[in-house]
Amino acid sequence: MEPIPYINQSWSYQGIDGAASSQELRQARVILQNELQELLSASLSPIEWYQTVNELHDRVARRAVELCIQGMVEEGLGRPPVPYAFIVFGSSGRQEATLWSDQDNGMIISDFPHEGKEAYFAELGLRMTDMLEALGYAKCEGKVMCSEPLWRKTLESWKEQLKTWGSDLSWEPVRNLIIASDMRFVAGEPELAEEWISAFYEGFRSLPDLSDAVLRNTVKHKATLNILGRVVTERFGEHAGGFDVKYGLYIPLVNSARFLALQHGIKETSTLKRIQRLVSLEAVPFTLLDAAQRAFMTALKLRRSTPIVLKQGLQHSGGFLNEKQLKEKQMLYELRDTLGLVRRVHRALQRQLRFAERRRP
Repeated sequence: MEPIPYINQSWSYQGIDGAASSQELRQARVILQNELQELLSASLSPIEWYQTVNELHDRVARRAVELCIQGMVEEGLGRPPVPYAFIVFGSSGRQEATLWSDQDNGMIISDFPHEGKEAYFAELGLRMTDMLEALGYAKCEGKVMCSEPLWRKTLESWKEQLKTWGSDLSWEPVRNLIIASDMRFVAGEPELAEEWISAFYEGFRSLPDLSDAVLRNTVKHKATLNILGRVVTERFGEHAGGFDVKYGLYIPLVNSARFLALQHGIKETSTLKRIQRLVSLEAVPFTLLDAAQRAFMTALKLRRSTPIVLKQGLQHSGGFLNEKQLKEKQMLYELRDTLGLVRRVHRALQRQLRFAERRRP
């Protein structure tokens, strides 16, 4: 398996970094987004394209934090009273966000004592999610946002929350812990994020049953190939006849790589980097990881190939390949072949789960 090159593209973010208002920041985002869309099938490889898109999102978020704090200063609320870290989860945490991804973020607040810090960061969290929404990042339907107390805590409270989730092996707490495992630092004080990560992995190592609970969540995903090996498409709704790239192809691979990484103490959040670290550790059979990497590269390509619509200058996508695209022989062949690879990975994890459950007293 050849290592995936990670190349920093020379790109001008001056409009984002120098934006003096949310309106200017939104316009700078639209301009760069349009340029990136033009490069979709041109000079950037899929890896380089996703790198550049996620650098765009990070810079927008960092500037948004600065503008929100600036607004609070102007209104007499002052600057942050203690250090903090603005963090992201989901596809942003994995640096795999598309141009139309929504919000998945949180906040870590220093444990330094200050009487008004909770109220200050509650207000900052609300302003951040509202500003990001104004910038074209839809609010998370699952409410994984720094405006929510569950995802905005002091470092000590975060440590307690991680312990609570890890000690309850039911579906929802494990799901929250899985979301948390993709955490990545974006703005503020990086040491807070580093200590958070240390606490997360220390807790995971100390709870041997947690790995099996994550695996149970991992092996659940929608059917994508029928018994004849044909692609299963949507039967009803606005996407009838289409294929769900996100949940039918992309997410199963994300979940598989994440589980294997957690099982072996790998702290990378990028799916491809997780796979590469697993290869270097020789922790999993090479054929399985090779299949996972090849399938994931196709998933990235197909994910950015789903039809988009423009709303107020910003891109939106349902994440489905449509009927017309599925009638293209090359795309259908590539999709079917890739889903076969995903099924191999999925079956290997199902076998591992059955073995783990037989071991249990």
